[in-house]
Amino acid sequence: MDPRKCDLSGELHLSAASQTGGLSLVVDAVPLLFRSAGVKNYLHHWIVNLERIGVPAGLHLRIFPYLSVPGELNHDVSAFGAFGTFTRLAFWHLLNLGSNHLLDLLGPGSDVFHSSKLLNPPRRSALTATLHDATAWLTPHFHTSGNVAGDKLMAERIWKRADGLIAVSESTRNDAVRLLGLDARRIEVIHHGVSDPYFDAGPPEAERAQLRYSLPRHYVLFVGTVEPRKNLSTLLDAHEALPPDIRRQFPLVVAGPSGWSSDALLSRLRSHAPDVRYLGYVPEDLMPGLFAGASLFAYISLYEGFGFPVAQALAAGVPVVTSAVSALPEVAGGAAELVDPESSDAVRAALLRLLTSPARRSALAAAGRVRAREFRWERCADLSLRFFERVAGRGGA
Repeated sequence: MDPRKCDLSGELHLSAASQTGGLSLVVDAVPLLFRSAGVKNYLHHWIVNLERIGVPAGLHLRIFPYLSVPGELNHDVSAFGAFGTFTRLAFWHLLNLGSNHLLDLLGPGSDVFHSSKLLNPPRRSALTATLHDATAWLTPHFHTSGNVAGDKLMAERIWKRADGLIAVSESTRNDAVRLLGLDARRIEVIHHGVSDPYFDAGPPEAERAQLRYSLPRHYVLFVGTVEPRKNLSTLLDAHEALPPDIRRQFPLVVAGPSGWSSDALLSRLRSHAPDVRYLGYVPEDLMPGLFAGASLFAYISLYEGFGFPVAQALAAGVPVVTSAVSALPEVAGGAAELVDPESSDAVRAALLRLLTSPARRSALAAAGRVRAREFRWERCADLSLRFFERVAGRGGA
């Protein structure tokens, strides 16, 4: 059987893996069916690289529900079409009703089931999950009540009883232990990766993005969903407070889809301010060039469990200004300018300091490329595979 295909729910007929000595793993990839940013990015590249390194080594990988290994990454839509997405989501909702264990009736199970959104995973499998952040507890005002309730239900039904958990940063691991009382010994920190095009981006890719969006030669870049937690309003205030000649030389370019509670911010972005450009959603194939063409990347989010855009900017060799809170200093690893995200004056000072110092920007860009070597998807997948083997009782301590 093709290891990339799944029959029925995605975890049937996996006992063959145990019989041949391989590890059978089912990954719940329901977020691939949504419009999403960080979690979708993680699942896409994580699954692709788990298959790439794991299947030749005996990993039997299945993807729930009815999914195959992802093709092209599109944050804005599902890759399975309207009908395919609807039927898969309907199946997922059916399985999440009450405390049913329908999956136990459908097949023999797997060695490990990794849950992302499924609240009733098969009981015969070892259970794992990924801890992306603790925003539902730390910053609930930045989410809808439904999202907060969903995360808290996930914590009770999955995280607290899982055999093992992956945390995407040490910061997230510490938050989970402190706020949820999770056993730190069950949590392994495995950082995200950054895809190869960001490391390889150079002038040709930058020129392609600049031509596509009619961008100036120099610009300050922000990438992220337009929502309150990303703190874009403070960045706009700080940029607006720069000296006029600096603003004109380094306009602010904002790329990202609209998110929750973003109407007022979107109105501001679309007000045709001369030194601000809002691009909306940018396709993934243009993103590395958009980063590579920036003079400076500014990301002053109020909380991040990891912070994909910062890692991507480091890989693309772009100097970074980011927040001195949550996981962002951990990701930056000393290769970025850190600021208090709640102080527009502090953000303005950092922007001005870097935009008027090409030498400082060059030094940060060089340090960023070195730091970004830690964020390779192959490394993330390899550490994850070893984690799954240990949870299944097949690896060393």
